[in-house]
Amino acid sequence: MSIPADNLNRHLTVASADDPTAVHLSLVGNTYTILVSGEDTAGRYSLIDMYVPPGGGPPPHRHDFEESFTVLEGEIEATFRGEKLSLRAGQVIQIPANAPHQFRNNSAQPARLLCLCSPAGQEGMFREIGVEVPTRTTVPPKPEAATEEAFKARAQALAPKYKTEFVGPTQKTC
Repeated sequence: MSIPADNLNRHLTVASADDPTAVHLSLVGNTYTILVSGEDTAGRYSLIDMYVPPGGGPPPHRHDFEESFTVLEGEIEATFRGEKLSLRAGQVIQIPANAPHQFRNNSAQPARLLCLCSPAGQEGMFREIGVEVPTRTTVPPKPEAATEEAFKARAQALAPKYKTEFVGPTQKTC
């Protein structure tokens, strides 16, 4: 088997979560910064910097793509197929496609994760439902009840488009 020729239409991507031009999105109690999108990788993967303040984290869900989290700072509690485990800085968790999971920051300190999704696409959902905030460490604003219900409804409506399903009891979503 030979390796295909270099595609000169693709370019190097250099990203920083602290870049003043980066877009920071608030959702599920976290602030997400898309570092590398599917547009950058021909759809192969996306890379997202996740700032997870105390109490932050998505509701239980599953999706048809592989996802891994590298804990850069702090700690999180991950739930995988109903089993809980604690992860600290320096640890990585790989979530197989279609497996139910969630994570939550139950500590008193913020956590920071790098999330790799393969193939790319999840970042599109984040762009559609997230609320733009000024920095990667901006604590997401506390939504009013009506805003939170509208967010949940929008996330549910968009979930099939991004091959995602919310499972089990939900927690705060924006």
